[in-house]
Amino acid sequence: MTVETRLFGNITIDDDKIINFPGGIVGFPDLKDFALMHDSENSDGNGLSFLVSIQEPAFSMPVMNPLLVRADYNPVVEDDYLIPLGELSEEEMLVLVTVTVPHEIEHMSVNLMAPIIINAATRKAAQVILNDDEAFPVKYPIYDILAKAKAEAEKGGKADK
Repeated sequence: MTVETRLFGNITIDDDKIINFPGGIVGFPDLKDFALMHDSENSDGNGLSFLVSIQEPAFSMPVMNPLLVRADYNPVVEDDYLIPLGELSEEEMLVLVTVTVPHEIEHMSVNLMAPIIINAATRKAAQVILNDDEAFPVKYPIYDILAKAKAEAEKGGKADK
C-alpha cells in the first residue's frame, strides 16, 4: 500500500508492517492502523521514530523507547489491557512513549503515563493509561537527558578516532 505522508512523502508500506490498535489511541479512537517509521539517522530505532496513521497519513506521532531517557522505566500494566494484543512474550514486546516537541525545544517531553505496547509477533498494539501519575508523569522533560547522551556519544566517538 502506498500512502502520502506529511513527514516522509510517498511511502510504500507492506501489509505485514501495519500495526493495529484495536481500541484506537488516546484522543483518536478511530485511528487504528499505523506504520512505525524511522528517519534515516535512526535506522536502529534508538531515537525518535514516528507512528504514521494509515487512515489519516497526515497524522503522525513522534515516539521513542522510554529506556533511552529513563533506564528504570518498568510500569506495571494490568493484564486486561494486554489481552487484545495476543500472547505477549518479553522478546516480542516493544514499549514506546509519545514525544512532545514544542516550539521551545528545551521543553521537549515524553508521556510516561500512557505507554504504547506493541506485540511484534501479532502487530497488535494498545496505548494504556497508568495509574501512578507521580512515578510516571505525562510531561517528563527529556531535552537535558538527550543533550547529555549526545555529548557523551560524540565524546566517545572522538576518543575512538
